[in-house]
Amino acid sequence: MPNDEATLRWLVLVIKVPAEPSRHRVAVWRELRRIGALSLGQGVWAVPDVPVFADGVSRVLTLTEQAGGQAMTLTASGRGVEDAARFQAMFTAARSEDWTEFLADCGKFEAELAKEIRIAKFTLAELEEEEQSLERLRRWHRDLTARDVFGAPEAAMAGKRLKECAAACEDYAERVFRALHETPEDHDR
Repeated sequence: MPNDEATLRWLVLVIKVPAEPSRHRVAVWRELRRIGALSLGQGVWAVPDVPVFADGVSRVLTLTEQAGGQAMTLTASGRGVEDAARFQAMFTAARSEDWTEFLADCGKFEAELAKEIRIAKFTLAELEEEEQSLERLRRWHRDLTARDVFGAPEAAMAGKRLKECAAACEDYAERVFRALHETPEDHDR
């Protein structure tokens, strides 16, 4: 996390990509969204000028060039503490939205596990699917944590919820293995 928000520098990306074929525009837009860039207006995006964003910015510039577009990267800072605080608040609000979506997906994951337990669907195939979903949540959490340079308030709850999801998945795995190792005599008891 940057030490002094008043001196934090931002990378401002001015991106122009030809309208057709649209797949190029979409690819650039997706990469900007994936790295957590803040949209400032049509074709203008910003990220804090910290190392965690460097690779993503490079990918955006490469995609733009490959699409026959133009990109300009500017280094900027606010004119004062108020501008810096406003930029930081906008960026943190965007991260809060990301965390809120993550938290909703944690709820969906736990609901899915509860449903599988309720209907007693204890198969290795289902366990593998649930473990893949948990791994997706873990990767998403890592990505969000890396780009949440100012620490959105929802981040702590997200870490707690991810641990709860992991515990729920572990419980489901134990149930699957118990069910798979039951013998016919176990059913007669």
